[in-house]
Amino acid sequence: MGAGASDLAGMEPSGKVARAGLGDLPELCAAEVLLHLDAPDICRLARLNHAFRGAAAADFVWEKKLPENYGHLLRFVDGAEEGEMGKKDIFARLAKPVSFDGGKREFWLKKSRGGICMALSSKALVITGIDDRRYWVNMPTTESRFHSIAYLQQIWWFEVVGEVDFCFPAGTYSLYFRLHLGKSSTRFGRRICSSEQIHGWDKKPVRFQFSTSDGQHAVSQCYLDEPGSWILYHVGDFVASSSEQPIKLKFSLAQIDCTHTKGGLCVDSVLIYPKGFEPERVIRAQK
Repeated sequence: MGAGASDLAGMEPSGKVARAGLGDLPELCAAEVLLHLDAPDICRLARLNHAFRGAAAADFVWEKKLPENYGHLLRFVDGAEEGEMGKKDIFARLAKPVSFDGGKREFWLKKSRGGICMALSSKALVITGIDDRRYWVNMPTTESRFHSIAYLQQIWWFEVVGEVDFCFPAGTYSLYFRLHLGKSSTRFGRRICSSEQIHGWDKKPVRFQFSTSDGQHAVSQCYLDEPGSWILYHVGDFVASSSEQPIKLKFSLAQIDCTHTKGGLCVDSVLIYPKGFEPERVIRAQK
């Protein structure tokens, strides 16, 4: 036993036993450690020593971090060929926004704990009266990932409808509308928000709903509040049971009581995140 321990630890020229460190860890053992970590942690450990650096480049490590249908997702990337890319390169490319539908939609791989995120711009949605500038204005902004939002000045019939048909990796997802009361701008380097046109949202609650092609559905409602802040209004959760079968979602946001007008609302996007991921302020509507 003593001889075995000495052989494992190694002997220094002075005759003292040298302690094994992380630098002596076999690359295969380092890879086994990395299999249990998220992508950001793998990249940090890769800077530690040669063993972790080599292990962090192994295809079998990164394949475990990719969704089952990564080959399908990669087809949305122009010029990307699965057979010509390592799994680490595939992960890195899918972790960046992948635009489709003429730039009106995009998805990306969440770096921590995996999962797909998706965003649909206001231009990917069907908005009642959007072509009439008496009601709606498309405004450029740096506060949207699409650099453009739909701003409602005033309308009687408020309705926003959209749909998604996509092969989501198996898992549970949450759907949100990203909205903002008031018109924001920058003056002398400071962000300001005008609430001049905000009206009508305290009269009746806004109604959210969604349904899926496999029978899932949710209906909820809430009053829009908190001017000056971008808020994710939670519509509901759905389960994608198969990574190989597309699931179709239909969703809407409406306040169609025509006894009063409403206005002063920015509609940025619809967001779909793995359940539990909430990068911004979230309001959950009441069922």
